[in-house]
Amino acid sequence: MPPRNSPRSLRHEYQQYVEREVEDYKNSVSTVFLHSIAAEAARTLDESAQLGMREVLLADEVDRIIARRLRLPSYETWRRRREKNANELRRPEHWGLRPDTPLSQAIPAPTTSAQVLVAGARVEGSALYLAANGCEVTAIEPEVAVVNRVLRAARDAGLTEKVRGFAADLVSFTPDGPLAAVICTPAAFAGLSVFEREQVLRLLQQATSDGGVHLIETLVAGQAVLTEEELRSSYSGWEISLMPEPGASRTFCAKKTLM
Repeated sequence: MPPRNSPRSLRHEYQQYVEREVEDYKNSVSTVFLHSIAAEAARTLDESAQLGMREVLLADEVDRIIARRLRLPSYETWRRRREKNANELRRPEHWGLRPDTPLSQAIPAPTTSAQVLVAGARVEGSALYLAANGCEVTAIEPEVAVVNRVLRAARDAGLTEKVRGFAADLVSFTPDGPLAAVICTPAAFAGLSVFEREQVLRLLQQATSDGGVHLIETLVAGQAVLTEEELRSSYSGWEISLMPEPGASRTFCAKKTLM
């Protein structure tokens, strides 16, 4: 299997881009107009010495005509634009985050891919920032509309393969693999009983690999669901630190010690 973003996989991604643009164009025009393009393609085939199945050649020629009309960029131009856009997406400020966001602690080394769980308020910016920086992100949010918005934003940013979304709460969700990081705001625990919160934290801790981190905001917009005391008690044996946020909020950071 070729490595991620290898020339071959980029070529494939470019081809998918061209195909999507051409299909969107076909869906946006009338059948009569498409027939006129097909007639132009047929004339082109008649004027050249083409061998092979005429139906396939005709379909390919129609797509080439549409691509020219759309002035789609060449592969090299598309690749340069993609690289420039990827650099911008990796910046936390692009997603409305602070330059020194604590989320950077969840980003893996360039040669690895981390499974990260994001839940709670502002899930969209956090999920997409982490995905743009190489994480495999699972976004959890009870509201279907919020999950759909995250997935649409991921698609628009070219991060579809990096982001999964589930309309669920933390009580009903079970990780399907080891986690490198868990990112939560108080909203993720809203409405849960003390027992349910303990149950959720225990499950997420068990699913986290050695050296993984949990980042939990303790206060957002005056809302404090989890106290620092409760968190310290729940993360006994982990390396704990508190990171200041704007205003009175702080982010509780716990790192799972190597066993």
